Parts: sequence; structure tokens; C-alpha cells
Amino acid sequence: MRITEAAKRLGMSPRMLRYREALGLLPPVRERGAHRRFGEEELAAVAQGVELEKRFDVSPAELAFALRVLSEPSVAQAVRDLGLRIGRLQAPRRALDFEKEKALRLLTQNRGQASNRT
Repeated sequence: MRITEAAKRLGMSPRMLRYREALGLLPPVRERGAHRRFGEEELAAVAQGVELEKRFDVSPAELAFALRVLSEPSVAQAVRDLGLRIGRLQAPRRALDFEKEKALRLLTQNRGQASNRT
């Protein structure tokens, strides 16, 4: 079906549907250079995106960026770095750090038990 009919079925304007397509929120066009035809798969994808936007109170642009973070490692790393810098994320603990902390806890406990005996 054409964009006008698809937009009508989804309860949005053709312009909003084109905007979502420009953001990358629709499956890619199957044939290179072909005009987009909307089938049930495309309609379901748009409906799922709209549902996520409503559920998490985000805009289509925010949802498109979240997909970039998930699909582009360099974007994910840049966002992770920002999260660490502003304190929204914590750096992953290395196994060696965990073992060191565990050993220090055991030493502290053993010292406490030794001082109780004297």
C-alpha cells in the first residue's frame, strides 16, 4: 500500500511517517531505488515504535538515537564514556580488583578475630 493509506491505518500523517522513515525507524526498502510500499511488516514495525515511544515517553528522534547506540559501537562507546564521566554509570570492576577487595576483607576479619582472642 502507498504511504497515504499506511499513514491512515496507523493514525498519523504521511509527513510523520516520512519523518520516521528518515530517522531509520522503518525496515529498509526491499528493492534498491524502488518506492516504498507498506505491507503488514512495515505497519507492525511502525506501530511497535510508536508503542515504545508512548511507554517510555520518548520522541521518535530519541528512539532512533537509542537504536544507533545499540547498533553502532563507536556511538555506544561515546555514550558510555559520557555516562561514566557524569556518574550515571560505574566503571566495570576488574576481576583482580574484586580478588584484592576480597583478600582485604578476609585480612580485616582475621585481625578482628585475633584481637578478640588476646
